[in-house]
Amino acid sequence: MVEKVVCVTGASGYIASWLVNLLLRHGYTVKATVRDPSDKKKTDHLVGLDGAKERLQLFKAELLDEGAFDSVVHGCIGVYHTASPCFYDTKDPQFFSLENLLLMMTADETWFSDPDFCEKSKLWYMLSKTLAEKTAWKFAQENGIDITVINPGMAIGPLLQPTLNTSVTHILNLIGAETFRNTTYRFVDVRDVANAHILAFENPSACGRYCVTGKPLHLSEISDILHQLYPSLKLPQKCVDDEQSMLALPPFQVSQDRVISLGLTFTPLELSLKDTVESFKEKKFF
Repeated sequence: MVEKVVCVTGASGYIASWLVNLLLRHGYTVKATVRDPSDKKKTDHLVGLDGAKERLQLFKAELLDEGAFDSVVHGCIGVYHTASPCFYDTKDPQFFSLENLLLMMTADETWFSDPDFCEKSKLWYMLSKTLAEKTAWKFAQENGIDITVINPGMAIGPLLQPTLNTSVTHILNLIGAETFRNTTYRFVDVRDVANAHILAFENPSACGRYCVTGKPLHLSEISDILHQLYPSLKLPQKCVDDEQSMLALPPFQVSQDRVISLGLTFTPLELSLKDTVESFKEKKFF
């Protein structure tokens, strides 16, 4: 049997950890890059996964170090590029060079794809992801690389890593709060995002971009669902704005047809929210 070897960059992250987990379950050997393989807080949850002892290899690699990934990706049949810091508020944004990689990439949805708008609005994370994806497409076209892009919504669901990540804090911040923010999100289960990466890689006809996101819901609706699931939890009943007249992000639909055609079945939002809260409890986040 031929060994199936793939690389996952930024493997200690929220989505990447689930991707490594599912890849190991699928029988892949995973070369996983992290900033510091000796940092057990960032790696213990990976080495404890089923199959990790036999088929998981950790490597040190920094995005900004040219050539850092060369030896890691050598011999791999595919690369899942998920490494990217997620900071929405920064005064010194960094845009990362991708020209050392890549076959697959996780990026934000196209509603933040206008670089000028992102820069003027100081949406640095969205801008960095947009520019990174454009760089990846350009490099792939110039070098004949097969690339597929997964564009997820706001990922929630159980955490494998011991620390909080940015996307799930939107749920945690509702617990015990007096008010909810006047905004809308398109939540998606982290396990679905990871699974979509694998489905796209294993399908020879997969190409282009795939949106992996749920329907847009206002935080008031999320709070209502959480209240139904956990009646005893203190959850906000009113918006931080006195008049909830205009949503910060107007709701709109994103087609799921392409990713469903790969065989992806979306996890119900109620289950994703429940598993998120149960994970918070397990890790004593509240």
